[in-house]
Amino acid sequence: MSWHVSLLLCPGENINFVAKVNAASLLKKPTIKWFKGKWMDLASKSGKNLQLKELYDRNSKVYTFEMQIIAAKPSFAGAYRCEVSSRDKFDSCNFDLTVHGGSVDGSEEAGELDFSALLKKSEPDEDVWEILQKAKASEYEKIAFQYGITDLRGMLKRLKKMKKEEKKSEAFLKKLDPAYQVEKGHKMKLCIEVANEDVDVKWLKNGQEIQSTGRYIFESVGNKRYLTINHCSLSDDATYTCVVGEEKCTTELFVKEPPVTITSNLEDQMVMKGERVELECEVSEEGATVKWEKDGVELTRDESFKYRFKKDGRKHVLIINEATKEDCGHYTVKTNGGESMAELMVSEKELEVYQNIADLTVKAKDEAVFKCEVSDETVKGIWYKNGVEVKADTRTHITHIGRIHKLTIDDVKPEDQGDYTFVPEGYAFNLSAKLNFLEVKIDYVPRQDPPKIHLDCMGHTADSTIVVVAGNKLRLDVPITGDPAPTVVWTKGEKVKLLVFLISHAGLHIAFIPILAAQNQILCEHGRLHVESTKGHCIFTIEGADKQDEGLYSVIVRNPAGEDKADINVKVVDPPSAPRILSVGEDSCVVQWDPPKSDGGNPIIGYVLERKKKKSYRWMRLNFDPYTDTTYEAKRMIEGVEYEMRVYAVNAIGMSCHSAASQPFIPVAPTSEPIGLCVDDISDTTISLKWRTPEHLGSSELDGYGVEYCKEGSDEWVPAFEGLTERTSVIIRDLPTGEKMQFRVRAYNMAGPSAPTSLAQAVTIREIMQKPKIWIPRNLRQTLIKKVEETINLVIPFQGKPRPVITWSKDGEPLNPKQVSVRNSDTDTILFIRKSERKDSGKYEVKLQIENVEDTASISIQIVDLPGSPEKLKIMDVWGFNVALEWKPPKDNGNCEITGYMVQKADKKTMEWYTVYELYRRTNCVVADLIMGNEYIFRIYAVNMVGLSLEPSLHLFICSSGFEYKPPTYKEHDFSEAPKFTHPLVSRSVIAGYNATLSCSVRGIPKPKVTWYKNKMDISNEAKYRMFSKQGVLTLEIRKPCSFDGGVYMCKAVNASGEDAVECKLEIRRKYP
Repeated sequence: MSWHVSLLLCPGENINFVAKVNAASLLKKPTIKWFKGKWMDLASKSGKNLQLKELYDRNSKVYTFEMQIIAAKPSFAGAYRCEVSSRDKFDSCNFDLTVHGGSVDGSEEAGELDFSALLKKSEPDEDVWEILQKAKASEYEKIAFQYGITDLRGMLKRLKKMKKEEKKSEAFLKKLDPAYQVEKGHKMKLCIEVANEDVDVKWLKNGQEIQSTGRYIFESVGNKRYLTINHCSLSDDATYTCVVGEEKCTTELFVKEPPVTITSNLEDQMVMKGERVELECEVSEEGATVKWEKDGVELTRDESFKYRFKKDGRKHVLIINEATKEDCGHYTVKTNGGESMAELMVSEKELEVYQNIADLTVKAKDEAVFKCEVSDETVKGIWYKNGVEVKADTRTHITHIGRIHKLTIDDVKPEDQGDYTFVPEGYAFNLSAKLNFLEVKIDYVPRQDPPKIHLDCMGHTADSTIVVVAGNKLRLDVPITGDPAPTVVWTKGEKVKLLVFLISHAGLHIAFIPILAAQNQILCEHGRLHVESTKGHCIFTIEGADKQDEGLYSVIVRNPAGEDKADINVKVVDPPSAPRILSVGEDSCVVQWDPPKSDGGNPIIGYVLERKKKKSYRWMRLNFDPYTDTTYEAKRMIEGVEYEMRVYAVNAIGMSCHSAASQPFIPVAPTSEPIGLCVDDISDTTISLKWRTPEHLGSSELDGYGVEYCKEGSDEWVPAFEGLTERTSVIIRDLPTGEKMQFRVRAYNMAGPSAPTSLAQAVTIREIMQKPKIWIPRNLRQTLIKKVEETINLVIPFQGKPRPVITWSKDGEPLNPKQVSVRNSDTDTILFIRKSERKDSGKYEVKLQIENVEDTASISIQIVDLPGSPEKLKIMDVWGFNVALEWKPPKDNGNCEITGYMVQKADKKTMEWYTVYELYRRTNCVVADLIMGNEYIFRIYAVNMVGLSLEPSLHLFICSSGFEYKPPTYKEHDFSEAPKFTHPLVSRSVIAGYNATLSCSVRGIPKPKVTWYKNKMDISNEAKYRMFSKQGVLTLEIRKPCSFDGGVYMCKAVNASGEDAVECKLEIRRKYP
């Protein structure tokens, strides 16, 4: 292997690494791998900053492998390795790359080759190596996702090496730990202790000696040797070795970088049933792994393709096709550095009628048009006449364009008169209108028709009231007939003329200047008033109606044949006031609002509320049924996210426009109480307290802690200082000497104070000269083992002034003074048991206490005794001069492990005992070399660390002569087995035109007969398919499948013992979309 290596370059430059392999003696192409550090495979990092190429020269039979780094950055620096292998041949080479321009600190941006260290976690005091060593194998994948481990297999290999026990070293008194981890940009200090203070050591990094530089510092203090690495970067992620003579110790150093965080959160969505849903978020790193959950349950890609997961750079999208009511819930996306939650609500579609069909009165040979408009363009419908479906013909035309449905009847005849109904498909309501036929008498005298206003309701009744929501458009469409064309006069209130129009058959009109009055000037300002005229219609419109537009509107039509008049009462409904946020909780808030000033002539039946995130544009409805009260508690919000609220009023007419949005608010809850409050130090006038942060902080930042105190028996709490402190310890001064005081601590955030944490009891303000401390002797730091009836005398030294209160307990219970004696002095405490018994075994705990300051220690004592006799000794088998014995362990093991058994035999004639086995571990044995015809006695003792059991287990046996061996009989085993699929078929989606295979595995005795089916049709004899069977693995090959080859495939195995079958679904996708 030959190399072209460049070790130093400037940022932004390119560099090529070339490896040449002579393949003249190789049978096939060699395999090459490029690594950064010790284990990171660079094949997965190929992109704009890294390119891998390979060439082959047929003449020289030389493979050329090239790795090109483009636009180098300081973070690309580090140790690289190239490995080439071909069957049993292997070669490798290491090289370092240094990017001129400084080291990488923790704040520098990482490039594409700045690989994340394996250890990404949120708690700095957790060691992922210790977690992996203690974890079960089934939990490795869960730990890998939580801590951002991208190469779990490589990490487990290194973990396996770490678990191997190292031999004792003569050169090292203390070796390096198996692994260290350090934050990127921080300092790392490695330390070893050598046996000889004058010996020299060498430090290696990935097998190469480290030279002393500004970043690598070597120190020697006595028999300790230090290697300090300043400003650790990802290039320092490597294996470090310390060499002393012929011996060495090795460790792994891992450099961590921040975990993957969510930069763009999910947004709440409300969709209609059947619509497509896309939940999108953005993370801080490309290619990061995320986990999707619905109501706490992880989502996976199922066979129905209900959920699809899309990854585009840093964007991750969850796609739900055709949403249903079951899809409602909270969806969460999780990374190893955070999570984001959004709520999805799915509502049923409601068909709204924008325009109803109206009654018609037409003359002979005129055209009749029934028209209606609904909210859904896809809804179809059927027209009926007097309950009979209307069919299209030469005179009858049925059209459906968008939301508009029309029924047109040309050349109207008397038989066309009747009731016409439109029924939307899939909805339980209909729209009806009546067609009236108007007979026309022909007279030679010129005819004049009096004007007529055709409204559904006319006059001053409640039915003639039109309600409009404030801010919406007021539109009055009045059908008018008359010959000659009538003149139209609009008035409001006290007969004030607004506009005068002349309706002609050509649809033209003449508008006179309105007569203005103080009460109706609002109708003319800013051009809000508009009037349109068409043949047979006059439309009066006011843009942006408000409260001043309420009143009685009159329309008068006149022509020489007469006049007609209609009154229309207009009510304007106000929206409710902007909601007020009364209080907030961890995931909820209480909102209140005032009713609208006007109910539009119909009582308010309830309110509809909506909320949205402050940075979002999508409002989400909170209730679908009207809510009758004016105070509402909104729940299921995300703590720490800013929200806004608005409200609609609802009456029998409909919904008002929405109110103004509320002031932005953030759901947040107070923290939990601080934990572990205790006295750290005390004097005549001061006391030092310390505690730990609350377990639950919530989404709001912790503002600080407040400390209060009061005298014992008083309820008047006094702040120890002004404001809050951010530290978890405090010194309170100027306290009264000798007074008993009680102290408590609260945590504060934007939601207010938490519950208080108080000391267990009041403290006397006086100086403690020396803190209590127990010094456990070295021999008592492990379990103390004593035999029954031995004397126990434990001397435990301690310190503490004034003299502490000493308390002994056993297994949490007070000591029995009849069995155990305790003597205390100023410097030690003695536990004495004259004759120990088995019941004295247990965990003894001693506690020293001076006021609220205490220290505890525990000592384990084990009292052991001789074991009991083995049980149920019996003879299992006899052959020749041999006998097989078996027994049960003793019920009483003497409170310690049974180390073995002693097996002895004796001839009944001599009664001399001979030991056959000593410290025999099993509970069965074979005794050989017996004499035919003699009687033997066997006995067995149990042995533990104390000695032999007091009584043996005995058994008498006569070894008979002329013993005839009878071989045992065995029943022939039936090896037949019904077919069973050990690996099922898996549903697949393949591209048309490319061969596809389906595989499964089966077992059975005798070998089963296998048959393949497609859509339950046997395909064994079809040329398009090929079937293979090798050692129980069954394969079906489909040659160049097309769209007709999709379907359900089944594999069936049958033998004499039974049958089994598996099936899967094959989907064929188009080659070109």
